[in-house]
Amino acid sequence: MKGAAALRALARGSVPALLWRTVLMAALVCGIGLLPWLSHTDPALTVLRARSADRDPTPETLRAIREQLGLDEGPLMLLGRWLGGLLRGDAGTSWVSGTQVLPGVVQALGVSLLLVSGALVVAAGTAAAVCARTLRLGMRGRLAGRRPGGTVTAVLAALPEFLAASVLASVIGVQLGWLPALGWYGPQWMVLPSLALGLTAGAVLGRMLDDLLPGAFAEPWALAAAARGVPPKSVARQAVRRCVPGLLPNLALFVVGLTGGSVAVEQIFDIPGLGRLTLNAALAQDLPALQTGTLALVLLAATAGVLARLAARLLIGPALRDGALQSLHRPRPPAPRALPLLYGGLLAAVIGFGLPRDPLALDTLARLQAPSGQHPFGTDALGRDVLARISHGAVTTLGTALAVSAAALVTGLLLGLLPRLSGPLVDTLSAVPPVLAGLLVTGIMGSGPWTPACAVAVVAWSPLAAHTSSLLRQERATTHLTATRALGAGRWYLLRHELLPAVLPPVTRHALLRLPGIALSLAALGFLGLGAQPPSPEWGLLLAENQPYAERAPWAVLFPAAVLALLGAFAVTAAGGLRLPRRRTRIAGPAEPPEDPVVPAPRRQPVRPDALLTPVSAAQTEER
Repeated sequence: MKGAAALRALARGSVPALLWRTVLMAALVCGIGLLPWLSHTDPALTVLRARSADRDPTPETLRAIREQLGLDEGPLMLLGRWLGGLLRGDAGTSWVSGTQVLPGVVQALGVSLLLVSGALVVAAGTAAAVCARTLRLGMRGRLAGRRPGGTVTAVLAALPEFLAASVLASVIGVQLGWLPALGWYGPQWMVLPSLALGLTAGAVLGRMLDDLLPGAFAEPWALAAAARGVPPKSVARQAVRRCVPGLLPNLALFVVGLTGGSVAVEQIFDIPGLGRLTLNAALAQDLPALQTGTLALVLLAATAGVLARLAARLLIGPALRDGALQSLHRPRPPAPRALPLLYGGLLAAVIGFGLPRDPLALDTLARLQAPSGQHPFGTDALGRDVLARISHGAVTTLGTALAVSAAALVTGLLLGLLPRLSGPLVDTLSAVPPVLAGLLVTGIMGSGPWTPACAVAVVAWSPLAAHTSSLLRQERATTHLTATRALGAGRWYLLRHELLPAVLPPVTRHALLRLPGIALSLAALGFLGLGAQPPSPEWGLLLAENQPYAERAPWAVLFPAAVLALLGAFAVTAAGGLRLPRRRTRIAGPAEPPEDPVVPAPRRQPVRPDALLTPVSAAQTEER
């Protein structure tokens, strides 16, 4: 009965969302179908190079490819033919290999989902480790003096997936030989790529859960349970259950993002997944394979979004309906902390110490030298000073990453306040890997220094919007908001004084937690030719260029990764004390309120034995 009620509640109002989702899906697929024409390239030449790089592109050969693929008919005819075949269960044949597309996409999707399932197990374990201290203190009732952590979480969240995959493959797979490093032949081949993907996702989810747990342990039900002798472990389980609905939308985004965005990990471990298939199809402009792979990702995103919303309604649906929740936002003044100053000072010292050095000076006699007094961070494969390249790359990398993060935060907050509009949009855009978004933006805007920034900004706001919508949905169902509304507060007052102070701090901390990943995504797109080119000293380029020499000269990879982790530690610890205290003012109504205003109880709320433990809201206190 509970599941059926949740399904009925989810179905109400789903027709407009379904139409909006269909429009977005059609626009995305059509945009991909126009990719060769938007990028002003000859699709016949691209397909020829993908088939055989050594073949001479003569006019006769290109004309034969155009006739074979029907390119002269135009993109609309090709799209209509592909859609017509798709309705019959035929996604066409690959322009490069000549094989049927649909069986290959289904097989690649199965491989990616199996890999994601292993990554989610690792992410769950990582999130549990991140929240272990808070859960332990919460069970003992000692969260009052707790200071939020962040150093280890920030390092894990800032760890590049391809760097983790390279280290795991080279050390555990090759040198130690404990696990296989290449291929996809059984459960043993899942371990290393699952670790590479799950550590970062688990760190981000664990940090978000750790941010909500103190508010759950301070709710009246938890205090009543502790007073009545309920086992602490049971209280901890219920506290996690209380906070999980706020994480479910982002968990769905992680599933979709890992399915289509784990291209680097699939390349390193030679895994035939959907992300790798979609990227290769995009680079070769193999439209049937690219459109089918993107459609599979969009359908997966829609399914994951629906399941996340259904699970949230099953967990806290009655409380949302009756307005019986307590706010998880516990405002307190920011505590002075030394860690942000320490990390910020170290980061500034590294950047300032390397700026006087020349990042482009070549010294072939000093190739891959170990750290020394002359080169504190060593040299790369061309004899360039690694410290100088890190420092000069910070100017452009950090500036662009901060601008993109700020734009993503503002966009995510604004669209998160409109969940019916942004929900389908988030599900659709989350299915687009950053590389594919970069190719689409390049096709429209052309290649340039701001192309990676625009490509990342297109998809970077979606997790923040999902987080905002989830927190806002729960905050609207709180008892203190019901009381404030009953005293005459309007929508703008509630938004400014109640909702935004509860939503803005955790979403801002979430945005800062993603800052290192945005910096790396920007540089990774530049490495693929969609922005800045070598010898630009961007941090992602440093990691990618020095990755082949990780065994011989590990300092060339470890120092850029350490600076990136230092950036993540600074961002997360600086945001740890971020709080936005609520301002309580008397609400001026059109008439004088009665002497003893009575706040109506939420509808259909049963009388509970712990009702006396419900705290009086601040608005009620002022009126009294």
